[in-house]
Amino acid sequence: MAALLKTRSGSSAGLILLFLALGYMGVLIVFPLIVVFTEAFAKGVQTYLDSFKEPDAWAAIKLTLLVSGISVPLNAVFGVAAAWAIAKFNFAGKSLLTTLIDLPFSVSPVISGLVWVLLFGANGWFGPMLQDSGLKIIFALPGLVLATVFVTFPFVARELIPLMQEQGSDEESAAITLGAGGFTTFLKITLPNIKWGLLYGVLLCNARAMGEFGAVSVVSGHIRGLTDTLPLHVEILYNDYDFVGAFAAASVLAGLALVTLILKTALEWRYAGELSASRRH
Repeated sequence: MAALLKTRSGSSAGLILLFLALGYMGVLIVFPLIVVFTEAFAKGVQTYLDSFKEPDAWAAIKLTLLVSGISVPLNAVFGVAAAWAIAKFNFAGKSLLTTLIDLPFSVSPVISGLVWVLLFGANGWFGPMLQDSGLKIIFALPGLVLATVFVTFPFVARELIPLMQEQGSDEESAAITLGAGGFTTFLKITLPNIKWGLLYGVLLCNARAMGEFGAVSVVSGHIRGLTDTLPLHVEILYNDYDFVGAFAAASVLAGLALVTLILKTALEWRYAGELSASRRH
């Protein structure tokens, strides 16, 4: 009897926690998404579509895709290299490298943007030298890429490090013993073993890159049609009282977030299944 009451009590507590979690997610995630799409289509589908005919809107979308298209591959290469070094080798400074990878998680994006301004701005450490050579980093594409790379580079590395550590280096060592080179070993053994974790990290990295606001806001200069990414474009339209345009642009980011969530769930399922299979073997 006591065991039955204990089971029922545990079930009740579980249901309460479940409803609390669902309510919390509804308030913070579902309700804002409903508001975004409702406001975006508040004046009809045609008005929604017309908001994307503005040159500044297309420029913001293209710039967002361009910045992400540069930043994500860079972070993917860095993440794989860093994870491989940390998980497979012992070297001086290993703990320092691991700490530095986590640095963007503890630094405000706005602060990271200010660091780039202090380094490469007109009055920064390297500003006069850059001006003399005709190079422009701040208030230009290179500054946006640098800011985005900094805030997003932990995602791939942090996903791969524990995965590679759990897999160990026995397969790579066996391949090298049999005469395979380092590059061949990476392509034939390491990369296939980490492919789902790599895709998962790239997906998270891309989602953060396209939605980044704080760091790019500092280094962009808010030049409409030139240095405004989609999140910055949303802010400008909202401040100009173009609410339909602002929410229409925001709906693109919200749609990308939903797609990311779906892909993330699919990758988690696939990734967990493959990891369980590898553990059984």
